Amino acid sequence: MAFRQRTWCVPTIVLIMLAVAGAWGSPPEHRRDSAIEVQYTKHEFRIPMRDGVRLFTAVYVPRDASRPYPFLITRTPFGVAPYGRDAYPAHIGPSDALERAGYIFVLQDARGRFQSEGRFVDVRPHIDQPRAGETDENTDMYDTVEWLLRNVAGNNGRVGVWGMSYAGFYTSASLIDSHPAIKAASPQAPVTDLFRGDDAYHNGAFMLAAQFLLYSSFFRVRPDGPDFPGGFTPFDYGVNDAGRFFLQRGPALKEIAATIRNPIFDDDIAHGTYDEYWKRRDISQHLNNVRCAVLNVAGFFDAEDLAGPFRTYHAIEERNPGVVNVLVAGPWEHGAWNRVQADSPERLQFEAAEYYRSRIVFPFFEYYLKGNGGAPLPEATVFETGTNQWRQYQTWPPPAARRTALYLHAGGRVSLEPPASGEPPYDAYVSDPFHPVPYLPIETTEFVEKYMFGDQSFAATRPDVLTYLSDPLPSDLTVSGPVSPRLQVSSTGTDADFDVKLIDVFPGQRPERSNPLPDDVPTDGPAGYAQLVRGEPMRARFRVSMSTPMPLRPNEVTPVGFDMPDVNHTFRRGHRIMVQIQSSWFPLTDLNPQSFVPLGTATRADFVKATQRVYHSPAAASRVEINVLGTARIR
Repeated sequence: MAFRQRTWCVPTIVLIMLAVAGAWGSPPEHRRDSAIEVQYTKHEFRIPMRDGVRLFTAVYVPRDASRPYPFLITRTPFGVAPYGRDAYPAHIGPSDALERAGYIFVLQDARGRFQSEGRFVDVRPHIDQPRAGETDENTDMYDTVEWLLRNVAGNNGRVGVWGMSYAGFYTSASLIDSHPAIKAASPQAPVTDLFRGDDAYHNGAFMLAAQFLLYSSFFRVRPDGPDFPGGFTPFDYGVNDAGRFFLQRGPALKEIAATIRNPIFDDDIAHGTYDEYWKRRDISQHLNNVRCAVLNVAGFFDAEDLAGPFRTYHAIEERNPGVVNVLVAGPWEHGAWNRVQADSPERLQFEAAEYYRSRIVFPFFEYYLKGNGGAPLPEATVFETGTNQWRQYQTWPPPAARRTALYLHAGGRVSLEPPASGEPPYDAYVSDPFHPVPYLPIETTEFVEKYMFGDQSFAATRPDVLTYLSDPLPSDLTVSGPVSPRLQVSSTGTDADFDVKLIDVFPGQRPERSNPLPDDVPTDGPAGYAQLVRGEPMRARFRVSMSTPMPLRPNEVTPVGFDMPDVNHTFRRGHRIMVQIQSSWFPLTDLNPQSFVPLGTATRADFVKATQRVYHSPAAASRVEINVLGTARIR
C-alpha cells in the first residue's frame, strides 16, 4: 500500500497537550447532539476498590439491548470529562468503527486524579504479590472488571482494555496475571521505562522541553479531595523561546525546576541515575502471566514514548511464549493513529491511520471480543518510511535483516569500509553549554514533535556539529530495527553528551531559501532535504552503567556505545546517508555541565567548555551499526 503526497505543520502547545491528555486523542466536549448520545446511554459510578477507595467511572452502554456486548475499558490520569450523566463527549473509543459496532465503553479516572478518590502516585510501582488491602494499577483494574461484570447488565463476559501514552501504562499493568475476562488489550505508546528511553530520560539525558511543558502546564499535583478540576493551564515563559528561558534561569536543572515547584518534576530531577525509584516503575519487568491477545502500537515519529511499545512487545514475547502478541508501527507522532482527521495537513499520517483503524485495531477487538472476522493479524505490521508502504513480518525486527556498519572517515565521509591507515585519526569541536546546538532552527516555546523527521541542514553549518556524508546510493537500502552508534571519543572534560543523528539526504542542491520544517515533504523531494531518520542523546557518564555513572578521563580515548529506537526506513537510490554528532541538543535535552558533578545539584559555575574528539582510525573506528534488509551498497 503506497502513499505519496503528505504535508506537515508545526503543532501548537494546546494540540500537543490534548494529544497527551486525551486517551483517545480528542478534547473532551459536551455534545448533546453527538452520535455517541444517540447510540449510547451514559452512567456514572464510583466503583469501590479493595481498600475502600472509590474510582469515578463513566460507562456508556449501547441503547440497542437486543444483544450482549463486550466491555472496552480505558483508565487515564487526564480526566474522563465531560462529567454529568447528560454530558456526552465527541468520542469514547479508539475508532469511529468500534463506536458504531457497539461496545460497553468504560472510561475511568485513575486513583487520585480528577473525580477519583485516593492518592495519586506517578507511574505507580507494580506489586508482584500484593498483601491483603494493598493496591496498584493492576489490582485497580482487576477490581474494576469484577464490579463491572456483576453490576452492568447486557455484557457478554468479555473485556478489552486499551490506552495511549499514560493510559497505555495502565493498559500494560492490566496484562500482568490478567483477569480471566480480559481477552484483548492494546497498550499504545505506553509509558514503560521512564529512565531508559520514554518520557523522562534518554540514555541519561533529561528530556527537558517536553517534561517542563508537561509538569508546568498540565500535570499539576492537586489539593486533597476528589473534585479538583485539573486541566490545562499554559505556562507563561515571558519570552518567545524556551531555550532562552532555560538558559536565563539555569542551565542547572534545579534552578529551572524552581520556576514551577512541581514535586513530581523535582523527583524526576533528583533521581538522575537508574536507581530503585526508576527500576520499580519499569512495568516491562513485570509483564508475566499475560493471558490475553495483545496489540502493541508505536509511532516512528513519537517524541515521547517511542521506546515503550517496542520494550513492551519484546518483554511479552520473551516472558509469555505462545501468547498472541502483535506489533504495529506507523509513521505517526504521539497518538496520531487514533484521531488524525481527513482534512488534516498530515496526509501521510492520516492515510496510515485510516489503514490502522480499519485493518488492524477494529478487526483485533472484533475478533477477540466478539468472535467476528477471519484469521488473526500477522505478528508485525510495520510501515516503511522512504517508500511509504506497509510491510508484514513474522517477528520484529525482521529475521532476514543483517547487521551492517556505517563507518565514519576523515573528510566527513561515511562508507561501509573501516578506516584505513594514513587517514587523520579524529575530528574535533568545542562544545559550549552557554551556546548549545538547538534541536530546532526556529525560536518557540512549544515542544515541536516534528523535529523527529525535520531537516537537519541547519545544524551542518555549525562548527560544533560533525557531519559525515556518504556517496549517492546506487540502489535502495532498507534499515529495519535498532540503530546503534559505536563511537570512539575523548573529551577535555570529565563528562560529555554525544548526540548522534542518522539522516536521509534527498538528491539535489538545497534552494537558497527554504523552510526547515516544510508543510510538504513529498517522496522525491525537496532537493537536499536532510530528513532526520533517528537521533538520540548519550550521556557519557552512563556509558558502562545507567545506575553507576563514571567520569571520563580527560583526553583518553573511550568507547561510547548505545542503541537508538527502531526504524523501518528505506534510503532511496540517489539519496545519501548522513551522520551528525554533537554534544548538545537544546532544549530537547538538558545541558551537560561537561564536568562530573551530580546533575540534580549542579550550579551554573559547574558548566564549562570542552573540546570533544571523535576518532576514525583503524585502532579506534567510530561507526553506526544498522540492520539491513537485502544487500547494502555504497559507492
